[in-house]
Amino acid sequence: MARNEKEKRKGGAQVAEAPGADGQPENLDKVRDILFGGQMRAVETRMQNVEERLRREHQSFRGEVTKQLAELETLIKGSAQELGDRLTAERSKRTEEIKSLAAEIKEALRALEKRHVKLEEATSMADAGLRDQLLLQSKAATAELAKLGERLGAELSRSHQELVTTKTDSAVLAGLLSDLAVRISGQGERKSGPRG
Repeated sequence: MARNEKEKRKGGAQVAEAPGADGQPENLDKVRDILFGGQMRAVETRMQNVEERLRREHQSFRGEVTKQLAELETLIKGSAQELGDRLTAERSKRTEEIKSLAAEIKEALRALEKRHVKLEEATSMADAGLRDQLLLQSKAATAELAKLGERLGAELSRSHQELVTTKTDSAVLAGLLSDLAVRISGQGERKSGPRG
């Protein structure tokens, strides 16, 4: 506004200097200056003070915002760095744990393989022992059966010999029976004869 007023004054002075204007615009400016000049200067001063204060506050605000942004950026960078360090440490720890676990698993597998081999050996030995026992029992049973067969064969032979030696001839037996029949019938005749 102050600039506009100054330009008007300058423009009014130029108009006053222009030929044929009769000096009235210059008088109007003077009258205006007398009536409103003090107020205009006061308004202009206030405006300048307000502009200066706004400029200072703007610069102060800008500085404060810049400072807070810098602090925020520093804080974010620090937090990001801390998180990155923690992540790296955690990753390293997990890697070590995985390596340790893998080593434990390998060791457990080796132990299981050794136990498996020992179990197979023990099973083979037990199978071999069982086969040997079965073979021995089979041989013993075979020998026992052979002895029993020999004993039964000998007993059968003895029984056969006894039967052969004690057996009577059928013709001799028939003669004996006939003879016995004759005797019986002869005795019956003797007994019945003198009675008659």
